[in-house]
Amino acid sequence: MPKPERMNELKITLTQPFLHWEQSQANRKHFDDLLRDIPATDLILLPEMFSTGFTMKPLAVSEEENGPSVKWMQELSKEKNAAVCGSLVIAEHGDFYNRLFFVLPDGTYRTYDKRHLFTLAGEQKVYKGGNERLLIEYRGWKILPFVCYDLRFPVWCRNTEEAELMLFVANWPDRRSEAWRTLLKARAIENMCYVAAVNRVGDDGNGVYHSGYSGLYDEVGNLLSDFEAGQEEVKTYSIKKDAVYESRERFSFLKDRDRFQLGV
Repeated sequence: MPKPERMNELKITLTQPFLHWEQSQANRKHFDDLLRDIPATDLILLPEMFSTGFTMKPLAVSEEENGPSVKWMQELSKEKNAAVCGSLVIAEHGDFYNRLFFVLPDGTYRTYDKRHLFTLAGEQKVYKGGNERLLIEYRGWKILPFVCYDLRFPVWCRNTEEAELMLFVANWPDRRSEAWRTLLKARAIENMCYVAAVNRVGDDGNGVYHSGYSGLYDEVGNLLSDFEAGQEEVKTYSIKKDAVYESRERFSFLKDRDRFQLGV
């Protein structure tokens, strides 16, 4: 059990890395180097498809759940005594998934399959989408994780569980970076929770440039982070749950939200 004084505060390490195209071993080694000297943290957030980049060739790069990248996440989580979260290309029963893993220091993990597949890149042609959201309770915090394109769909992302933190892991191109930043701020404001989001930098194997703009937003939409566009960076921030509930008590917007059942 976490110490009571830690339950209000959560330290989050956000990564904004360059990724080697479809080279899992090289990317794991790269993250080892990037994360070696980070300060004490509770949660390490990695991008979408962090071991390969956003590839439409899952047959060549996919792993099973007990593959080397999940094992690497488990080892990192244990070493840092922190949860590790990011998505991977996973093969299961003849299908491929863009699957997010939330790995705990004891080696256990929870998973979420990306719901909204990016049709502009043909993701729906090669991957199978999920239909269940994931609520994580971790060190006294309720957390909702999502993957990239999910960000554009506010109904799917609606905070109906009183979560204090949303996570978005992405490979979001620079040409739509204004939408990325605008939507992250909107998700924080409308759901009255922190939003932590990570994105890669550099060109992918298709020549698509990514500028990053990883970010941390508070429950009223203020940007708390200071990532530099286009630069590989790793930064750790501290957030406090009390701030969320103070804002919700002062501005009771969530109490006025619409009630609905989501059809999938």
